[in-house]
Amino acid sequence: MSNPDNPNISQRSTPQWGLYQRELFWAPNEGKRPPFNTHPDKLRETAKERLSLAGWHYASCNAGLSWTHYANRQAFYRHQIIPRMLVETSKRDTATTIFGHRVSAPIGFAPIGINRIYHPTGELSPAKVAGELGLLYCLSSAGSYSIEDVARANGEGSPRFYQLYWSPDDEVTLSMLKRAADNGYSACMLTTDTWQLGWRHDDVAYGNYAFYHEHGAGDLGLNDPAFLNRLKEAKLDPQDPKDKFKVGAEWIDKHIWHGQSFSWDRIPRLMQNWKKLSRGKPFAIKGIQSVADAKKAVEMGVDGIVVSNHAGRQVDGAVASLDALEKIADAVGDRTYIMYDSGIRGGADVFKALALGAKFVFVGRLWVYALGSGGEEGVRHVMKSLLADFDILMNVAGYPDLKDINRDALDSMPKGAYFPSTSEMA
Repeated sequence: MSNPDNPNISQRSTPQWGLYQRELFWAPNEGKRPPFNTHPDKLRETAKERLSLAGWHYASCNAGLSWTHYANRQAFYRHQIIPRMLVETSKRDTATTIFGHRVSAPIGFAPIGINRIYHPTGELSPAKVAGELGLLYCLSSAGSYSIEDVARANGEGSPRFYQLYWSPDDEVTLSMLKRAADNGYSACMLTTDTWQLGWRHDDVAYGNYAFYHEHGAGDLGLNDPAFLNRLKEAKLDPQDPKDKFKVGAEWIDKHIWHGQSFSWDRIPRLMQNWKKLSRGKPFAIKGIQSVADAKKAVEMGVDGIVVSNHAGRQVDGAVASLDALEKIADAVGDRTYIMYDSGIRGGADVFKALALGAKFVFVGRLWVYALGSGGEEGVRHVMKSLLADFDILMNVAGYPDLKDINRDALDSMPKGAYFPSTSEMA
C-alpha cells in the first residue's frame, strides 16, 4: 500500500487524501472499522435501513418514473477515462480555487434542504466537515438550521455559498440575503428549477412533506425577521404548538416552494440587491440545462452557472446533466465559471465532469445518505473516501494536475438509447 512517507506528501498543498485508504486497511489491527461501506449501492441500502421511512423517501425519491435520474447515471458510462502510463505523479495536488477562494478539491457539498429529517444534527454536520476538509459548503434556504448556526459550524474563513429559493415577497428575499451576507456566505446561488417540487410518487403516497408535519418551518425560517413579521400579520404564533403545521405551511408555501415562477427580466434586480448587500460577492444560477439559457445567463452578467437537473428530482424524462454540460461548455465555457451537479457518485465521475468542461462539481446524495447512516462521522467518512478515490485516480491514471483533465482524457462513445439494468440504481 502507499508509503506513508512517499514524496507526494511534501509536494502538495493539501493532505494526501489517498492515504485514507491505507488508514482503513490498517484499521482492523487496532480493532477499528469504518461506519459503512462507501460503494454507492451499498451506502444507499444502509441509508434505507437506518433512515426513517419519511427520511428515506425524501432522500431517494425522483421525479416521475426516475428516467432523468437514470439518464444522469448512464451518461457517465459512455465516457471512458484513458489512463496514461509512466507519468510523474509525485507532485499531484487536488487544490483549486472557486471565485477566488482556495479549496482543497474541486468538490463541494450541494445544497440540500431539511437535513434534520436525516439526522438530528442536520446541516451542522456537513457544514462542519466541509470546514475541516477545506471543501465548499452550500446551504439550502429550505434548510433545517439557521443561516447563522450553519455559518458557525462551518467555521470562520471557510468558503460557503447560500442557495436561494426566491420568495415572491421581496422583504423576505432581502432578509435572507442580508443574513447570508452578514454571516460570511461568499456567493449567492439562485435555484431556478424548483418553484415547486416535481411529482415524486413515494412522497405523495405517504404525504411526505416535512414542512407540513413535525419538522415545521425549521430554524432558517423561524429566525428570519421578515418572515416573523408575516406570521404576526397572519396571527400565527411560532411558539404555539397548535400553530406549528400552519407556520410550516406559511414558510414553505409562500416563500420557498411557492409555485410562482419568475423570468429573466427580474434577474438584474436580484443580482444587484445581492451585490449591494454582500459588497460585490459572486452571484450564480443553478439549474441550467440548455445552451440558450447558459448564453442568457452570461449576457445577464452572472458570475457562474451550475449545470444541473436537480439530480433528476424535478423534470422526469429530461436531458442528462452530463450531456447538457458538454454542449454548454462548448458554448460558454470560456465566458463564465461552470459548475456541475447531478449524478456524481465517485472519483471517476468527478474526473469525467471536469474533463467535459466543469471547473467544479457538487455532491449531494452521497453525503445525505452518509448523514442518515452515520451522522457527522458518516459525512466525514464518505467525503474523505471520495477525496481518496479521486486522488488515487489521478495517481494511477496518470493525471497529476487538474489542468490535464480535459476532453483528451476521455474516449467517448456516441450518445445512444440506454436502459437501466436495475430500478435500484444509486
